[in-house]
Amino acid sequence: MKEQTIRKEILALLRANVRDYIMYIALVIIMAFFTWKTNGVFIQARNLSNLINQAGYIAVLAIGMTVILILRHIDLSVGYVAGFSGAIAGILLEQKHINVWLTILIVLLIGLAIGFYQGLLVTRLKVPAFVATLAGMFIFRGLLNISLQSTGTIIITSATFNLLSNGFVPDLPVDLGFHLLTVLVGIAAICCFVVVQVKSRRNRQKYNFQVPSPSVFILKLIGISVIIALIIGVLASYQGIPLTAIIVGVVLMIYHFMLNRTRLGRYIYGIGGNDSAAELSGVNVKAVTLFAFCSMSFLASLAGILYTSRLQSATPTAGLAFEMDAIASSYIGGVAVSGGVGRVTNTLIGALVIMSLTNGMNLLGVDISFQYVVKGIIFIIAVAFDVRTRSK
Repeated sequence: MKEQTIRKEILALLRANVRDYIMYIALVIIMAFFTWKTNGVFIQARNLSNLINQAGYIAVLAIGMTVILILRHIDLSVGYVAGFSGAIAGILLEQKHINVWLTILIVLLIGLAIGFYQGLLVTRLKVPAFVATLAGMFIFRGLLNISLQSTGTIIITSATFNLLSNGFVPDLPVDLGFHLLTVLVGIAAICCFVVVQVKSRRNRQKYNFQVPSPSVFILKLIGISVIIALIIGVLASYQGIPLTAIIVGVVLMIYHFMLNRTRLGRYIYGIGGNDSAAELSGVNVKAVTLFAFCSMSFLASLAGILYTSRLQSATPTAGLAFEMDAIASSYIGGVAVSGGVGRVTNTLIGALVIMSLTNGMNLLGVDISFQYVVKGIIFIIAVAFDVRTRSK
């Protein structure tokens, strides 16, 4: 009888929060499918690390895109801003022989300046974001080609730079046959997760919000903790945690805190819900929108650095369709088409869904043309699902 009650409660919880859980369910199904079809190759430590490194630049782009979409704007230029930023990094490193950290700083500042320019077009000149960033797509695609016109692809020889998307967190000086630091980080992550969830549950009870029963709550903690432990176990059996995961994790934490714990975050959601009401409430809509475009291009430059580091070269084709993957990741992660709703944590799952599809289909040797078809179908399903569930 108790098992039936728990089962009913879980089903009711899933139905009530289907929009929050569906992308997690989709990710598990996709990973299970490709693990089966590739005879376990998909979930092996080497491929899982490769998947994290592949998803890094898209995840960074998608986090910035989430903020833009919450505000009911769009940025189509981010792909070629990333590609152009990678080209600048290659030129500064290999032709100008500038220090790697100074190069990264310069590239990020260039990205910030690009966002400021496009933000001014939208906020001051009232150019629609679609038009302003579409023009930016053409401009930065042209600048990317011009910057590499005389040299073609630039091979990056800086070991430090290339480690950003190919390196791993060093282990402790103890040889146990597995990556000890990764295991310790995994244990700490599980403990932090449990503490945060328990604290959140108590806060909701304090203000008389509905919470799951203790049995369902414990099952949730155990289930997610097991998933974290499995992932950490796989990574610990190889070379540990990729540096890309650390970079994406830091960006994710900063934006999650900003959106959920600061006044700026409340303003972003408020403007996305109703910009006129937000302005009447005293919110500086132009300043918040300008910030969003600056952060987007800043993250696009960071994504360009990660992508260039991943390839260990700056190429004229960098940036192609990056914006499409970023937008799709955001919508798959639950960003509302109408604006005002979205979480960067869910967007990260959306990016993993997109890149898991890409990685799995590459392992199966699926033609790139069919890969685009599959991504398009998944994108349509995600948006249609959002519209349907929101209307209900």
